[in-house]
Amino acid sequence: MTRRAARLTTALLISAGLAACSGGGSGSAGSAGSAGSAGSGFGSGGSGQNQTQTAQPRQQSTLWDVFSNRRDPNDTVAVNRYLWNASLEVLNFLPIQSVDPFTGVIVTGYGTPPGGGRAYRATIKVSDPSLDARALKVSLQGAGGSAVAPDTVRAVEDAILTRARQLRVQDKSL
Repeated sequence: MTRRAARLTTALLISAGLAACSGGGSGSAGSAGSAGSAGSGFGSGGSGQNQTQTAQPRQQSTLWDVFSNRRDPNDTVAVNRYLWNASLEVLNFLPIQSVDPFTGVIVTGYGTPPGGGRAYRATIKVSDPSLDARALKVSLQGAGGSAVAPDTVRAVEDAILTRARQLRVQDKSL
């Protein structure tokens, strides 16, 4: 019987805690606004102060805000154009499967580099508007899903960074 009571108590405490975090009911902003108009009824239009407080949207923070995705879908991630163009130029022997300039991801299909005998596939992520090595992430995969040597990945990243710097120097609008 005590085990059942402990489970019930735990369930009640959890539900009470979640109910306290829900942010429902009357908040302090509505109470403070109605306290200033003791003679007139709330919402009767007796004072201009009440109308301005109710017209402004209240920012509520609840436990569920941690799990919700409230980002504006129209927001974009800015990517460095030199890294983007250099990635496309250096890996031009690979067929492009998908390109998303808003998130900075380029996915290619399998292709063989000039003078090489092994087919590769690449995924490139440009994550920052700065011309920096940290803004570039290259993932290579061999044919059949085989691993690629880290030196090869580093060489491709270096080639993309070098070409991006060349493109920046060629750009006269700096």
